[in-house]
Amino acid sequence: MRGRLFDPNYKPQFAGHETFPLRHLWLRKAYDAVAKSGTIVSRGIFNDPNAIVLLGVGKNMVSAIRHWGLACKVIEETKGGYIPGPVGNALFGPAQLDPYLENPASAWLAHWLIAGEGNRATTWHYVFNHVSAQAFEKSTVVSGLRETLANRPGVRVTESTLSRDVEVCLRSYITKGTANDTAEELAEPVLTQLGLITTTRGSYDFRVGPKPSLPDGIFLYALTAFWQQNASTANTLGFDLIALERGSPGITFKLDVDSVAERLVDIERISGGIYAWSDTAGMRQVIRRKEVVPDHFLPLTYLGCK
Repeated sequence: MRGRLFDPNYKPQFAGHETFPLRHLWLRKAYDAVAKSGTIVSRGIFNDPNAIVLLGVGKNMVSAIRHWGLACKVIEETKGGYIPGPVGNALFGPAQLDPYLENPASAWLAHWLIAGEGNRATTWHYVFNHVSAQAFEKSTVVSGLRETLANRPGVRVTESTLSRDVEVCLRSYITKGTANDTAEELAEPVLTQLGLITTTRGSYDFRVGPKPSLPDGIFLYALTAFWQQNASTANTLGFDLIALERGSPGITFKLDVDSVAERLVDIERISGGIYAWSDTAGMRQVIRRKEVVPDHFLPLTYLGCK
């Protein structure tokens, strides 16, 4: 395991958000625009001039809503257009697990999908899984990302594009409004509430620690997705991979090693017996008793059945 950036099947992406971080209600707007007809919606739904009226935002924000809806699996792109995605159906569909994105669990879920799985957000994945220092600067992220991409054949991206994308990524986690912002722009980005990054005079710091607001169900969702992506045929997964591997729950959520261990020791109870913790002869690992999809754990989170 070396991370998604070294997977030849992974396609890096550094655009689509129109420089807008993910904002509250945008995911619901993306879902409603696609789900209202009950059938596949034409690709023109986000390009039609009426989309500005339908979504109640400017033209560039319409494109951003589409981008983040796809990144968070709220909507999906098909051959004929768009359909509701699994996360969209869970949060905003009949189950209505979090129709207004009020539960902090939804922000953690979005962070995992964007930064952990790297869906349409390569920079986010790089920042959280390849920047090893706790304190860092924007310039070092840009240069490190450029060097990493240099090893991927066929990937061409300009310095200005990388710099802009890193800026949007960092703004996603840090409050930064100005007097000239519109009401939509002043709305707090969804991911700022997680407190994962702080800034002082141009320097940034990851906040590594227990993350008490991270629900067990979202941790299990991430663990299941990480397992499927990296070791789908294995029935055991080592502690170090879960806690320290690029793209893992431990690294993406910026959990310290002890916090990961605390969650895994009790994993049999919180997973309903699907996973079990084993610490025998110095081998610390999680055992998978049956295969499930990540979405299995979403109702567990939102219904409070930890």
